[in-house]
Amino acid sequence: MATTRERLNRYLARRGVASRRGSDSLIDAGRVSVNGTRAALGATVDPRRDRVSVDGRPIAGDQRLETLMLNKPAGVVTTVRDPQRRPTVMGLLPEPVPGLVPVGRLDADSRGLLLLSTDGDLAHRLTHPRYGVAKRYRVVLGRGLSDADIERLLEGVELEDGLARPLGVRRPSPERADLIEVTMGEGRKREIRRLCAALGAPVLDLARVGLGPLKLGHLEEGRVRLLTAAELEALYAAVGMTAP
Repeated sequence: MATTRERLNRYLARRGVASRRGSDSLIDAGRVSVNGTRAALGATVDPRRDRVSVDGRPIAGDQRLETLMLNKPAGVVTTVRDPQRRPTVMGLLPEPVPGLVPVGRLDADSRGLLLLSTDGDLAHRLTHPRYGVAKRYRVVLGRGLSDADIERLLEGVELEDGLARPLGVRRPSPERADLIEVTMGEGRKREIRRLCAALGAPVLDLARVGLGPLKLGHLEEGRVRLLTAAELEALYAAVGMTAP
């Protein structure tokens, strides 16, 4: 019976080791071995028979695909490990899940919706600008924005790393000019904070409340939950994939 082989970078990505591009970097650096031999870029593996290791640690062949939603508090860093020993999002999980990694980033001083997944392909597509997964944020500012300020944001603001332009800006409450909801199509570092600072409106609080078809809803801060079947189907569909 013919074996079904899989590209090594895809094998690693689907097990939450890294994105496909990140997996290629690991392979190129000589950190990945197959059956005890250093792997080469473009290699394929038989998931049922080959033994794959990264930095000498075996990678489970039958990783169950799981995706969780976390309401991240401020003061927690979005990483698996932190060399400065700050609290990480992994410490908020009720129990460790092999291969589970944060999807994208949310600044330490920001809070709200963060996904964690063992599906590297899904994580890659959710964070790549090409797939256009919008992210929605509730932002409290140090001063109210005028209509002219909002128009300026929508037209785009030149930052040190290029032009930045939200997909949308609105006031969820007519009585509060200091409260806005911002929709972004990309995730440059501290982009919303820098955009607002350019208008002289420092961010006092920033919370992600939506990601693609997902909404944070009433999930308590610091709590985590599995996505529902309907949420998973909608999330995978948003990036052109079929839910497992």
